[in-house]
Amino acid sequence: MRILRIWRTLLGVEKTVVEDIDLDVRSGILVASVRPSASMRNRCGACQRRSPRYDSGAGRRRWRSLDAGSIQVHLEADAPRVSCAVHGVTVAAVPWARHQSGHTLFFDDQVAWLATQTSKTAITVLMRIAWRTVGAIITRVWADTEKQYDQFAGLTRIGIDEISYKRGHKYLTCVVDHDSGRLVWASPGQDKTNLTKFFDALGPERSAQITHVSADGAAWIAAVVAVKCPNAVRCADPFHVVKWATDALDEARRAAWNDARKAARTNEARRGRGRPTKDAPARPDSARAAGVKNSRYALWKNPENLTEKQKVKLAWIVQTDPTLGRAYYLKEGLRVIFKLPHDEAAEALDKWVAWARRCRIPAFVKLQRSIVNHRTAILASIEHGLSNGRVESMNTKIRLMTRIAYGFKSPDALIALAMLSLGGHKPVLPGRG
Repeated sequence: MRILRIWRTLLGVEKTVVEDIDLDVRSGILVASVRPSASMRNRCGACQRRSPRYDSGAGRRRWRSLDAGSIQVHLEADAPRVSCAVHGVTVAAVPWARHQSGHTLFFDDQVAWLATQTSKTAITVLMRIAWRTVGAIITRVWADTEKQYDQFAGLTRIGIDEISYKRGHKYLTCVVDHDSGRLVWASPGQDKTNLTKFFDALGPERSAQITHVSADGAAWIAAVVAVKCPNAVRCADPFHVVKWATDALDEARRAAWNDARKAARTNEARRGRGRPTKDAPARPDSARAAGVKNSRYALWKNPENLTEKQKVKLAWIVQTDPTLGRAYYLKEGLRVIFKLPHDEAAEALDKWVAWARRCRIPAFVKLQRSIVNHRTAILASIEHGLSNGRVESMNTKIRLMTRIAYGFKSPDALIALAMLSLGGHKPVLPGRG
């Protein structure tokens, strides 16, 4: 009897009676025959309520437990069904495993911990399970963890963004708490309907407590925020605003390159095969086209990060192509605005808009309209010092998880792993919590 009690401790089961231990030498599996204690019998597997026994079910079944050294361990017990008033006829609960699981609680917890710490290959080899099984386990573990904690407690400042997790325009919408840095919610999709689910889960009272929302300039985010928490200050992410200017600059660079190539085809004679002779006529338009083509990084990088070669390239662009040089200064002017105090930034932003409006560069004329539309959100981000930096950091970590796992077929498994790793409630190894 004492030996069976020791085995109960080794197996990590509670409210369980160990009846017998048997080693199948041929298969190398240790089978522990168990049964729930009297207080845990005839309970609904879904809600744990005491329910009348319905029948014996499909007979005895097994649950995989943590290995004993190099030997696999299984728990074996009867699996009767009960008739629950809420969930109908269902398999009775067992104290050593989650409902509809083929693994013990200790096994699930160890796999969940490994999933947040190491790679797919290491888990599948160490635990001797398939990667799809890992996804099912972490989904179960997160479902249990989610019930124990209130992820939305104390939310006042949030960041919203989407991340691509799979080819074919598969996206997750993520919400991050700016104050704690936690991932508080994620869901597959990238539209108004999907984001509305978050605010519905948050509830009207808690939505009213949201004071700041940071996001990029996506219209679907702004529309939902305006309806669900109209009192919140919406802050435009500075990185995305400057990226708009960088994209406009690149569009101007491509236009200058195409103009130079067109001028070269029109003004310069076609060159024959081989290396040109020493007395061959100069080809200034071709040289300008080649120079503009290779100027991308000199135009993109911040002035303080330019190499000597890139500084020379930038000076050449400003001298040979005033329009492209003006586009560069417009991009830099917008970037500098985010470093100014709020009052100075408001005045500088208005001057920048006036400059861009009359610059005669189509990409920046179009950009200034977007800046005017998002002016309030841009100035709010400067005033409150809020950006989507935390959200972008979270997106990077989720991408790393996806890469380590070599992708996820199910977004639910990815969301469960992300919430377990980044939601502030990481799993712990069995017996060490």
